[in-house]
Amino acid sequence: MYLGDEAWPDLETYFDSESLALVPLGSTEQHGPHLPEATDHLIAEAFAREVADRTGYLCTPTVNIGVSGHHRQFHGTMWVEPPAFRSYMESLTRNLTAHGIDRVIYVNAHGGNVPHLREVGARLRQDEVAYAIEWMWDESIPDLVDELFEQNGPHGGPKETSMIQFLEPTLVHDDRLQDARDEGVPSVDDAETVKHGSRTFYDAADNTDNGVLGDQTDASAQKGRDLFEAASDQLVALCEWLDAQPFEDLLPRDHV
Repeated sequence: MYLGDEAWPDLETYFDSESLALVPLGSTEQHGPHLPEATDHLIAEAFAREVADRTGYLCTPTVNIGVSGHHRQFHGTMWVEPPAFRSYMESLTRNLTAHGIDRVIYVNAHGGNVPHLREVGARLRQDEVAYAIEWMWDESIPDLVDELFEQNGPHGGPKETSMIQFLEPTLVHDDRLQDARDEGVPSVDDAETVKHGSRTFYDAADNTDNGVLGDQTDASAQKGRDLFEAASDQLVALCEWLDAQPFEDLLPRDHV
């Protein structure tokens, strides 16, 4: 069920009987010369809507702009500062609790959001308001990602390229895949910005001139389909697990 499609009287039954919501999040930021700036939030929304359709759980509208200041050197990247993002996400989640939601899955497709969502979730749990956890599709299926790609790249690489080739093929510049590979770097290790155990980089531009890593020519829509189906199964399983937990078991333990 997608919240934005429903009239308010028709949501009463859901809130009377269910307490779980899916909140898709991503970013609007550069993903190299071949992928749209919408890449992350397109992926997040696709997963959340697919799983909401399969399970009947509620999917909220997508948060399209996240913590992306480290991509600011590239045209069109949009971002909010981390404190503003954390405040917004906490407020949004507390809004859901006003309707009876007490467990939330942040269906997140942008790595820059992760530590801030974790902080928000920890605060809400400590206040015993809600149990909110962050989920990233590629981290749910690491073996399949490694099986499909020799060099998957942490940003704008073949796994994200494959996903957009499957979900939104008209938005992929397939004629630029070779240039994306040749003008980028295979991995952070190859960028040689880790010095004596220290991460000396802060921005994406410190590692890669064109904004991406990995071998984009290894991508395909079929691989994207395989990734989407496998990760969707994982998200369905997570929803079912979370829904089955007594709320009191999700709260912080008492002091020893």
